[in-house]
Amino acid sequence: MKKLTHLDEKGRARMVDVSEKPATLREATARAFVYMKKETLKLVQEGGIQKGDVFTVAKVAGIMAAKNTSGLIPMCHPLNITSVDIEFKPDKKKSRIQIESKVTTVGQTGVEMEALTAVSIAALTIYDMCKSVDREMTISEVILVEKKGGRSGHFKRG
Repeated sequence: MKKLTHLDEKGRARMVDVSEKPATLREATARAFVYMKKETLKLVQEGGIQKGDVFTVAKVAGIMAAKNTSGLIPMCHPLNITSVDIEFKPDKKKSRIQIESKVTTVGQTGVEMEALTAVSIAALTIYDMCKSVDREMTISEVILVEKKGGRSGHFKRG
């Protein structure tokens, strides 16, 4: 197991110093699911949720979240994000919405946390917009799918 980099020599939390690392292209993809009643999914797809267009609002929320990750997670570095893309894939058979985010930067540290934050906040936004018709929704399987760039190289979930 690798040594944890967010701890100093005395075991106290710290922000990692990345000032000596070269700036490289970094990319991360994350995924989450929101499970809901079939009727709720139908309302979302047909634009029948009273709060508005669920996918548009959730996409904007996810993008904003990616851009503000360092303000939410204490040891994350503020990053100059160059791209955030969020896609939604409704699945009628499983009565769920798959959310996938892809975040890109050219920098000294990766964007995994930004991609994970983007899908998490997009999922919470879907929950918020639909809770008046379905309080039993479940947000699950928030995962890092792929990461490219940096010293640790390429990671792709098997």
